[in-house]
This record gives sequence, structure tokens and C-alpha cells, in this order.
Amino acid sequence: MTASTSVSAPSPDTPLAGRVALVTGASRGIGRAAALALAAAGAHVVALARTVGGLEELDDAIRALGGSATLVPVDVKDFDALDRLGRSIFDRWGRLDALLANAGVLGTMTPLAHLDQKRWDEVIAVNVTANWRLVRSLDPLLRASDAGRAVFVTSGAAHRFRAFWGSYAVSKAALEALALTYAAETQTTAVKVSLVNPGPLRTRMRAMAMPGEDPLTLRTPEELAPHLVRLLSPAWEHTGAIYDFPQDKVLWPQPPAPAA
Repeated sequence: MTASTSVSAPSPDTPLAGRVALVTGASRGIGRAAALALAAAGAHVVALARTVGGLEELDDAIRALGGSATLVPVDVKDFDALDRLGRSIFDRWGRLDALLANAGVLGTMTPLAHLDQKRWDEVIAVNVTANWRLVRSLDPLLRASDAGRAVFVTSGAAHRFRAFWGSYAVSKAALEALALTYAAETQTTAVKVSLVNPGPLRTRMRAMAMPGEDPLTLRTPEELAPHLVRLLSPAWEHTGAIYDFPQDKVLWPQPPAPAA
């Protein structure tokens, strides 16, 4: 990282009123908290997850807030379904204003030499290939928005290489390359592309990775969610950067392009 910028507190108003936001991995953890916060901020939430029951519970919670949602029970490894999703969003709204690419898997914690091919393929499919397919499917829709915003969820594992975290670390490093390349390709458009590093949060994935850790010592997805709303709002002007939640800073993997 070569530079950092402090981030002010998220706005308490409804910066996404009338806008359409897609959240993957929306049935629990960061995705669920973000979907609720986006709905509270005025967005119509397109909620994608594998678990129908979890999506229905999310829908009930969004309705209780006075918001609205479209439920998409899809596994992100169903790449053809991601293509159909783009078409469906186009047919209904003609644009997509915000994408939170949150769905991810930890994979097996084991030495690289012991890693099973099937497990490796799953981690790469969910954490990398699915996000590329989302970009391919949704790029025209984000460009059709007056302020398209895309946020991809990364991890400190992409930069801190520890034993047994191989497939996850590789996948998150690749995801960062994907997102930053997409940011460069949309530099002259109204689309802004960011990554977010949540840090240690009280999620199921964290509990799987750190089974001996006391979850009550960790911050929650609900604490992160207002910052995700900010990153997905039209007022957010950074692109090609990583928002680091533990530090509350914007980190630049490379210096931002000079203003035109």
C-alpha cells in the first residue's frame, strides 16, 4: 500500500433512495447485514444466496423496515444463472446502481500439497470466477447507471501469507487483481469500483477459521454495514482502492489517477 485516506462517518440519510442494489451471499453474515442497511438507505435490494429459508427471513426483515427486495435463490457457481440474472435485471430496471460481491468460501485449511483438487476448484469458482462472471453479466447495467458502484469483499489474507490458508489467500489475491483491473477499465465512466477488507468479524466463516477465538471480542457485520452503504452510494468517488474497515481508511494499491 502506498497511501491512505481517512474516511468520515457514514451519512445517516437515505443515499440510495430509488436505486437498485444487488448483494451476493445475502442470507447471512456481512451480506445479510449489508442488505438490511441498503434497504434502510432506500435501495431495492436484489438478494442472492443459496438458502431459500435465509432469503425469506431476510425479506421479512426488509419488509419490516419498510423496504423491498427481490429474492434470487442461486448458487454463484451456477454461472449460466448469473448470465440470466443480468438479463432479468435489464428487463426489469434497465440498469444496476450498486453491486456488493460478498459471497465467498473459506475452503479447507491444509497445506497446499495436501489440498484436494475439488476443494481448490470450489474456492476459485466461488471467490474468483463467479465474480468475473458477475462483472461480465452486470458491466453494461452498471454503466447504464448514472453512478454505478461495485464493491468486492477481500481479506487481509490476500497480503499476509500464512501456512494452511493457501487456497483462500490465492483466491482473494486474484479477486483484488480482478477488481482493480475492472476499476482501471471503467476509469473514464461513472462506475466506481472498490474493495473492502472487513477484518475480523463475528461471522460463521471466521468461526470456522479460528475455532478457539471468543466471538464476543470481534466487531459485527452490522458495524460494517453502514460503511458498505457509503461505498455503494453515488457520493462515493474513489475507484481502484481498498477500504480497510479495521483502520477506517482507504488504501491505494497504486497511486490514484490524477483528476482530468
